[in-house]
Amino acid sequence: MIPRTASLLQTTELTEAQIQTETRSWQAQLSAAAISASDLLQQLGLSLEDYADCGIDLQPDFPLRVPASFIDKMHSGDPADPLLLQVLPLGLENQSTPGFSADPLGEGPATAVPGLLHKYRSRALLITSPACAIHCRYCFRRHFPYQDNRPSKANWQAAVSYITEHPEINEIILSGGDPLAASDRHLDELLSALEAIPHLKRIRWHSRLPVVLPDRICHRWLQRIKQSPLRHYMVIHSNHAQELGQDVAEACSRMQAAGISLLNQTVLLRGINDKADILSALSERLDELGVRPYYLHVLDRVEGAAHFEVSEEQAQQLMAELQTELPGFLVPILVREEAGRDHKTRLPTEPDQSLWV
Repeated sequence: MIPRTASLLQTTELTEAQIQTETRSWQAQLSAAAISASDLLQQLGLSLEDYADCGIDLQPDFPLRVPASFIDKMHSGDPADPLLLQVLPLGLENQSTPGFSADPLGEGPATAVPGLLHKYRSRALLITSPACAIHCRYCFRRHFPYQDNRPSKANWQAAVSYITEHPEINEIILSGGDPLAASDRHLDELLSALEAIPHLKRIRWHSRLPVVLPDRICHRWLQRIKQSPLRHYMVIHSNHAQELGQDVAEACSRMQAAGISLLNQTVLLRGINDKADILSALSERLDELGVRPYYLHVLDRVEGAAHFEVSEEQAQQLMAELQTELPGFLVPILVREEAGRDHKTRLPTEPDQSLWV
């Protein structure tokens, strides 16, 4: 049996009816995130003709998913809206590009037991849910074999046993999919099992939902985090300041009130945030929300995402510009993740000028 500690159900600030209503709201929004490209474009006053140069894949293998709360932040009539381009399946995804693969980070060999990746000595990553509220077109797990790593009681038991037997692991990263796509009840059960492992110190959540579906940061989940004896970190994922409206600010405030430390990771994307002023505005907005800029990732070279790639040299030039614009604590760390390495690779923040001669 998976042990249980503090229960999610011990809440007093809201009535049970209010909690149930809140839960149904975010779950309904999550369920409604599936949408066709034609319907999305119609909502924004756009048409297929606006993308005649690259085409739209109307039946992509990686389906389109985007919540209404994220669509509401897109600019109607703008075919190059930076939020829209992150989710719209373009025909460019079907081009074959050398150097791009289905498993760019080599996660297959790092699978210790189904659903648990142990790449880094002191940290292990648990696939907590295969689902996500949004399908970002550059997602490095868009081809991930979730059918072989599907969260289940049996797999979670095996993962907990593995973690228990490896005392060098002191931090668990909850990922997916998206861990917050799992129900509060399932998360309660998982947290209770992890909290019973004496050598664990931290839980790190990697989630896009605080940005794309901020209503998910609900009372029931927050109460459970408050009861946890472990330290909790939330790494949100925002690529552009336009994503960070008042609803996201309020979600961040709720997490901070629950004692959760907030970090952000960004993926550098061509045509979306590959300008120093855009990245600077993102860092400034994150600071307003009490979120520390953490990582700026160069693109993971996953099949279907080559059109988003920004060269390493351009990334270094952007970092040099950011360092002149921002205080050091608002400059994210430029990194690349590489298959087989036991840590992320920090990239030089100054470009090699000899490359430009």
